[in-house]
Amino acid sequence: MINSIPCIIMRGGTSKGPFLRMNDLPESPEARTETLLNLMGAGHALQIDGIGGSDPLTSKVAIVERSQHPEADVDYLFAQVDGPGRRVDFNPNCGNMLSAVGPYAIETGLVEALDGMTVVRVRNLNTQRLIECHVPTPARQILYEGDTRISGVPGTAAGIQLSFLDVVGTKTGALLPTGQAQEVIDGVEVTCLDAATPTVLIDARAFDLTGNETPAELDANALLLARLEAIRREAGQRMGLGDVSQGVLPKPILLSAASEADATLRARYFVPHRCHKALAVTGAIALATAVSVPGTIANRIAVTSGRLIDGDSLDHARLEHPSGYIDLDIEHRGQNPHDVARVSLVRTARKIMAGTLYYPGTVTGNLSASATEAKAC
Repeated sequence: MINSIPCIIMRGGTSKGPFLRMNDLPESPEARTETLLNLMGAGHALQIDGIGGSDPLTSKVAIVERSQHPEADVDYLFAQVDGPGRRVDFNPNCGNMLSAVGPYAIETGLVEALDGMTVVRVRNLNTQRLIECHVPTPARQILYEGDTRISGVPGTAAGIQLSFLDVVGTKTGALLPTGQAQEVIDGVEVTCLDAATPTVLIDARAFDLTGNETPAELDANALLLARLEAIRREAGQRMGLGDVSQGVLPKPILLSAASEADATLRARYFVPHRCHKALAVTGAIALATAVSVPGTIANRIAVTSGRLIDGDSLDHARLEHPSGYIDLDIEHRGQNPHDVARVSLVRTARKIMAGTLYYPGTVTGNLSASATEAKAC
């Protein structure tokens, strides 16, 4: 049986995928999960029977609906679909896809556009945090074209400012879930930190790397990937996330001194079993937060490389990644490095197509893990 659903495919930041209304999806978490798997073509490496792009960055779904929260206009649920497998992970958030949530909400009439700039208040259901999306809407029309350039995306587009509120402890309830700024796992010094997303920060030199390796070089290093996965799983246990072998959190990040004089750090971000070709927004927020926290791997590298004076807190960070860099503004409460009120950055988005998405009905496969994860959200 062929099913259909209204859909807008959008690029958000350095990610791309279908944007759907929650009200158009089945109410049952199990049926919702199966629908996402089938429309993305999960279970095949190329996702040939769906619209997934056979890459983690293009196998993402944004689900949006009018919010009942008094401080939000819309709710946003992010779903990471495992292309080769048949799993959907609702635990992580995606800040890149989030950059298109504001335009999507206006496109679908969930939010009325104002003349000039429309602020769309978003509640992220994955983290239960609020984000303000500043969408340019001259003459009450969404402006997609502009001169803002972000690394990892060709050309330019209109800038959309995202302000993430209260980013600390989104999944674990604490900035440093283990109570330590630095600890040792499998003989390697790490920082387990939760700001926008749980991460495991590691000095690239611990693996005899410069930190300037390309994603392809890192992906081809089977020994490195195995070590990172072992560290990630143990970190997940220590952070109170349980058995993370079937999930994508926490995310490992290899850090090194920045090569540019105006940059703060250089990062290689894993998603988690492949190196990101750029840097996830939530991972960037975690790093921008970590730099000012005494004792973290990020703080140590920034201090020893002369990018930060020991004891200071940053209000702006520039992070190098394989495709370029990303800039973030950080606002601390009372200059307390452990208490971040807001992190803001600029992304871009583009509407690619709007119409009806057709997908098959029941597809034979292992749905148990997906259904369990769907219930957890």
